[in-house]
Amino acid sequence: MTGSAGPAIGTRVVDALAGLRPLAPFFCLYVTFGATLGFLSGGAPLILRARGVELAEVGLLQLINLPVGLTFLWAPVLDRLRLPFLSHRIGWIVVAQAASVLLLVALSFGETWPLPALLALAIAACACVATMDIALEALVVETVPADERSYVASAKLCGASLGGILGVGVLVGSYDSLGWHGAVLACAALDALCLLPILGYGEARLRGAGQSLERGSGALARLRRLAGRVLVLGAYFAASYLVAGPNTLALLDLGVSLGQVGSLTGTVLPAVNLVMALAAGGLAARFGTVRLIAAGALGVLASGGLMAVACAGRMADLGIAATVLSFVAGGFLGVPVFNMIYRWAQGPRPATDYALLFGAAFFAAMPLRVAAPALAGWVGWPGYFAASLPLYAAAVAWLAVAVGRTLRADGVAR
Repeated sequence: MTGSAGPAIGTRVVDALAGLRPLAPFFCLYVTFGATLGFLSGGAPLILRARGVELAEVGLLQLINLPVGLTFLWAPVLDRLRLPFLSHRIGWIVVAQAASVLLLVALSFGETWPLPALLALAIAACACVATMDIALEALVVETVPADERSYVASAKLCGASLGGILGVGVLVGSYDSLGWHGAVLACAALDALCLLPILGYGEARLRGAGQSLERGSGALARLRRLAGRVLVLGAYFAASYLVAGPNTLALLDLGVSLGQVGSLTGTVLPAVNLVMALAAGGLAARFGTVRLIAAGALGVLASGGLMAVACAGRMADLGIAATVLSFVAGGFLGVPVFNMIYRWAQGPRPATDYALLFGAAFFAAMPLRVAAPALAGWVGWPGYFAASLPLYAAAVAWLAVAVGRTLRADGVAR
C-alpha cells in the first residue's frame, strides 16, 4: 500500500500539471499585464505622497492607466484587420507586446528626462499592454468553451497578481539596488519572455470552440444591448475604487511607514488576489455566483466601515486590518466579474465588445478615480469612507441583479 502511494501521487501531480498546461500562455501574458502596470503606476502615488505631495496631485497619476479605459476606440481595428503574419489574435498580441518591450527599453534610459516625456512613454507603454490585453481576451472568447472560461479568469487574476508582486513588490522594492535603468530593463525582459508561450497556441485549430452567441446582431443592436452592462460595470468599478482604492493613501496619513504600505500593496494584495483567484472558481460552483458576489460585497462594506473608524480614531493597526480585509473580500469578486464579462463579450466582435465592457466601464470610472484623493482631502478620511459605503452597496446590488438575470437566461444555477 505504502509503496504504491508514491507513484500514484506522482501520477496525479503530472496529470494536474498537464491539465494546467493550456492555461500557461494566458497566465504568462497576464503576468506581464500586472507587472508592467504595477511598475508604471503602482508605486509612484505612494512614493510621492510619502514625500508630501498633495492628495489632489497624487490622484492625477491615475491618468497613467487611461489607455486601459480607451481601448474601445481602437478595438474595432483589432476585430476587422488581420496582420499579414501569425494568426489573427496572436498577431496583434505579438505586435502590441513587442511595442511595449521597446518602449520600456527606451524608458530605461530616461531617468533624467523631463517628467512630461517620461509620462508620455509610460502612457504609450500602458496603451500597448492594454491592446495586448483586449486581443488576448478576444482570443479567449473565440477559442475557449464557455464552461472552461472560469479557469481562464482564474489564470488571469493569478497571473496579474503574480505580476503585481514582481512589478511592485520586487522591482520597486529592489529599486535602490537596481536603479532606474536596471528596474525598467528587468520589466522589459519579463514582458519579452512571457510572450513566448502564446506563440505555440493553436488559435486556428481552436477557433469556434468559444461558440460565440448572437451572431446575427447588427452593430447598433449590439451597442444597444451592451450599453446597460457597460453602465453596470462602470458603476461597480467606480464604487469599488472609491471604497477600497485610496486605503493605502489613508494608511500613510495614519502614520504607517512607506515600507509597510509598499509591502501591503506589492506583496500582500497580489498574494491575497492569487489565493482568492485559485479558490473563487470552486467557491462559485459550490455556493453560486450571485452568493459569492454578495459575500465579497459584505466584506468590502465591513472593511470600509472599519477604515472610517480607524481614521476617526487615528488607529493605524485597525486601518491595516481593514485594508487586508478589503483585499480578501474584493478577491471574491474578481473571477465571477471577469467570467461574466467573457459571457457578455460573446459575439462577432469580441475584442470590441470586451473593450466596451471593461475598457469603457473603466473609463467611465476614471473621473472618480482621479477625484477620490482630492475628495478625501476635502471632507477628511472618516467622512470619505462613510460616504462611499452606500454608493458601493448600490453599485454591487445592481451588478448582482445583472449577473443573476444573465445566469437565469442561460439556465445556469446561480
